[in-house]
Amino acid sequence: MHPIGVAALLGLYFLVLIFISRWTASKSGNADFYIGGRNSPWYLVAYGMIGASLSGVTFLSVPGWVGSSSFSYMQMVFGYFLGYLFIAQVLLPVYYRMELTSIYGYLEHRFGASARLTGSVFFLISRVIGASFRLYLVAMVLQIALFDALGVEFWQTVGVTILLIWVYTFQGGIKTIVWTDSLQTTFMLLAAVLSLIWLGRQLIPEEASVLAYVREHPMSQMWFFEAASDKRFFFRQFLSGALITIVMTGLDQDMMQKNLSCRSLPEAQKNMFWFSLVLMVVNLLFLILGLFLHDYAQLMGIEAKGDELFPVLILEHSGSTLLIAVFLVGLIAAAYSSADSALTALTTSFCVDLLGRNKSVAPRTRMAVHVGFSLLLMAVVILFRYAFQDPHVINGLFRAAGFTYGPLLGLFAFGLLFKASPVSAYAIPLISLIAPISTWLIDAALKNHWGLELGYEVLALNGLLTMLSLLLLVGVQKKKAPEAPTP
Repeated sequence: MHPIGVAALLGLYFLVLIFISRWTASKSGNADFYIGGRNSPWYLVAYGMIGASLSGVTFLSVPGWVGSSSFSYMQMVFGYFLGYLFIAQVLLPVYYRMELTSIYGYLEHRFGASARLTGSVFFLISRVIGASFRLYLVAMVLQIALFDALGVEFWQTVGVTILLIWVYTFQGGIKTIVWTDSLQTTFMLLAAVLSLIWLGRQLIPEEASVLAYVREHPMSQMWFFEAASDKRFFFRQFLSGALITIVMTGLDQDMMQKNLSCRSLPEAQKNMFWFSLVLMVVNLLFLILGLFLHDYAQLMGIEAKGDELFPVLILEHSGSTLLIAVFLVGLIAAAYSSADSALTALTTSFCVDLLGRNKSVAPRTRMAVHVGFSLLLMAVVILFRYAFQDPHVINGLFRAAGFTYGPLLGLFAFGLLFKASPVSAYAIPLISLIAPISTWLIDAALKNHWGLELGYEVLALNGLLTMLSLLLLVGVQKKKAPEAPTP
């Protein structure tokens, strides 16, 4: 596809997004920006969350992962479902009962102001890393498809990408994103389905069925129960999937902000249930797409693997202008549906948890924070360009989440499982810093001395160390507390 055509397609797509932004953001205030005035239809939130959850990482990394991991990723997806049930039945009732705008207000209620600040800071770090991973992917593909031919540098590509996101989110916030995410989910799924249809026609004879082709394929193995040391081992994948969902959705301001914009708790729970069911089907769709991509690449002698497989095959070898156009729009939609809400959530958490606390932040200040996080994301994406070498971005994303979300998991778990106890204002930030460092040291020791490499289990270990440290601290404080004098 000619670069001018790609540029026109990109421009048209963003004109649509900006139109939606103008329509939804009229007379919007802070309440609309942060939680959509608590008036979002649950079915719209559920549908839009599909695109936000999958993002460009799933769009490119999951299909590229099939060659090395078969369909083992579905074991994690089934764990996701368990995690979503926990969020719907345990976390959402707490958030709605407390009428929270930022979910880290719960930590302040349980442990004090320092816990809220700690939770918010760890979320900001986690979401900046996660959003940057996702933006890195889409910027990389746009560079290949358009900007290399125009002589544009990578940093300029990133700048244009983030500027466009800022333009349609700076005023309406979550009120706009609920609608734009639904549009972007549609384009992402359309791109996946059309790619599947095209590849199926190239690979499968007319008399054969897609189901039989997939079922009999050696790469379609889904269950792995043989060796616990294998990263694909069922229980490692399933439990990791449940924990990753709880922290990356239930303890994440970005994802929960959409749920908190629903009209009531029952609607938010309904949204979570249906969203989790559809997400399992969509992930299976992307795994089948990955299987087809690997087979077609092998058939045609195409040298591409990992995250490069899908874009290289479609952009350079499909020969279909329609398919290329749909792929590009689908990729942009997948990446932007997560990046735009991440930018809004970062702004919300910073304004509400760090600046606002007990007062309202002025809209002008909120916009300045929005600009600041846009520039920060741009800087981190450019850093990834030169420092990140893993061909499977989804691996890097989940590994990073294990270290940055672990303290959040431990803090919330302690708050939900144990009664309120006095904790020093300095203790929670210190424990939350020591736990991920200890996790990293334990992971390195296990790998160097016993050859055992932790996968996504670093999240569970990190959270456990945080919670045990809090338990020990509370126990020590109780032991040192002076006894009341006997009357």
